Amino acid sequence: MEETISSPTTPIHIFSTLLSPFNDTDSNSDSSMTKKPLSLWPGMYHSPVTIALWETRSKTFERLLDPPLDAPPQSELLTKTPSRSRMTILYNFSTDFILREQYRDACNEVRIGKLLEDLDALAGTISVKHCADDDSTTRPLYLVTASVDKMVLKKPISVDIDLRISGAVTWVGRSSIEIQLDVTQPPTQSAEATDSVVLTATFIFVARDYKTRAAAPVNRLIPETEREKSLYEAAEARNRLRKSKIKGHEKAIENGGVNRVAALLAEGRIFCDMPALADRDSILLRETRLENSLICQPQQRNIHGRIFGGFLMHRAFELAFSTAYVFAGMMPSFLEVDHVDFLRPVDVGDFLRFKSCVLYTESESSDQPLINVEVVAHVTRPELRSSEVSNRFYFTFTVRHEAKAKNNGVRIRKVVPATEEEARRIIERIDADSLDS
Repeated sequence: MEETISSPTTPIHIFSTLLSPFNDTDSNSDSSMTKKPLSLWPGMYHSPVTIALWETRSKTFERLLDPPLDAPPQSELLTKTPSRSRMTILYNFSTDFILREQYRDACNEVRIGKLLEDLDALAGTISVKHCADDDSTTRPLYLVTASVDKMVLKKPISVDIDLRISGAVTWVGRSSIEIQLDVTQPPTQSAEATDSVVLTATFIFVARDYKTRAAAPVNRLIPETEREKSLYEAAEARNRLRKSKIKGHEKAIENGGVNRVAALLAEGRIFCDMPALADRDSILLRETRLENSLICQPQQRNIHGRIFGGFLMHRAFELAFSTAYVFAGMMPSFLEVDHVDFLRPVDVGDFLRFKSCVLYTESESSDQPLINVEVVAHVTRPELRSSEVSNRFYFTFTVRHEAKAKNNGVRIRKVVPATEEEARRIIERIDADSLDS
């Protein structure tokens, strides 16, 4: 039987797999929304959560794409409860095969990098919801991620069981907002018990005036339930701690930090001056480095036209994971995002370089050795001969139990500095982690 094939000149048509965020099935809606210029679209970022958030958008989010800059700012602050900003998203992993495949990693668990993207997208939406004044005649606030506080993974997240992320505003300052997100998953799909928290994340957003970019006040928050009051008090304490850390660290360096720097450098100098006599269970920090780079593309932009913070966290996590893998010689397991700083925005077209290293290790516990990885993102402009730090990320990994069992006797090496700057970075991170714990 002769097989029929298409003509080699017949083109194969390729179609987009994503809907425009301005598609509207309501024939009576304003047709002008379907004709927004492409420059006002958020990036066509392949995240099911981002798409879902756009599908549930309100007029508030639409205004953010084309803000009325000549409109007056919000004149009177509102007082809202945490429940007003609460949002929940549900991943139907148990029944949606395609969704499972989008999030599955090599160990049949949820990809942490993609989860970080979704957490940032949801936190941003919650902050917008809290800051909305429901007045179309005022210009909206410009909200940006300032930092991510400690994010602890309590147990591996299965990709075969439904997953839920819920969050709300837990605290506000004058122009800052703290959002707490809880990721929950039942122990087994058939379990009748209540969902258990597998990860908790805290995001800090800051508000800017859309026109002047100056710090702008945000709506007040009044907690109602006992849990909301407890979260508010805990957030207040963290805010005081963040402010005291800066002063406390400067004093620590002046008082006792110099001796600690000298002690660390003494170990490093043996590697530099007498490498044949150096401790084989240690390694220089510079020998643990990895690096990658990219040109930021329009597909990765957020609704403000700048690079989506979740994308940056995803890329930083992938590099940190690879760094821990190469360092340990065994498959790592993610434990914590210790801290993330968003120091300056990253724009479409920027040349972005990610540089990673292992800052320090803790191997006193043979069951769970710790590997602390630093990733620093630099916006580099070759034509201006300039390079600025845009983000700092700190992750903690351990070694997967099954990998450790196969490599019995392999030890995690101690990291030592070769310069004073490296020694200070190690001390700063150890001190910060001890304060957080």
